[in-house]
Amino acid sequence: MARLLLIGVLLLQLAGCASWLDADYQDPQVHLLKVEPLKMRLLQQEFVLHVQVDNPNDSRLFIRYLGYKVLINDLPLTEGEASLWRSVGPHARRTFKIAVRTNLWQQVKPLAKLLKGAEGPLRYRLEGELSSGLFFARDLHLSRSGEIIPGDLIPE
Repeated sequence: MARLLLIGVLLLQLAGCASWLDADYQDPQVHLLKVEPLKMRLLQQEFVLHVQVDNPNDSRLFIRYLGYKVLINDLPLTEGEASLWRSVGPHARRTFKIAVRTNLWQQVKPLAKLLKGAEGPLRYRLEGELSSGLFFARDLHLSRSGEIIPGDLIPE
């Protein structure tokens, strides 16, 4: 009797796993909404990245990991990894805050030129990899770009 129960449970789990590999699955959309400076010291800078994830699917999206790299006008601002373990509901959107520490000492001159000579917004690019799923991972390689107003990077 116990064997039949175990086989039944395993078959139900396999049927559930098959639904996760649905052909109607659409990749989530990931956007960098804002780069918020917290502490700007000489040797270390702290930022908060506001990342928005849109889930276009009929099922809940579980996000495990986000590896990222942020460039401003092709100048590396920061890169790293964040273990999120959060979820986004079906047909929903959620914003995550990711704390980032970086050392821009090597890029002080190029970054100062960018901020000083910028007459308009600066281009940014977010590159990364998003891992989703509880048991079976789906990796999404992403590359998004947009603009940042230079005054937003300098705290008042």
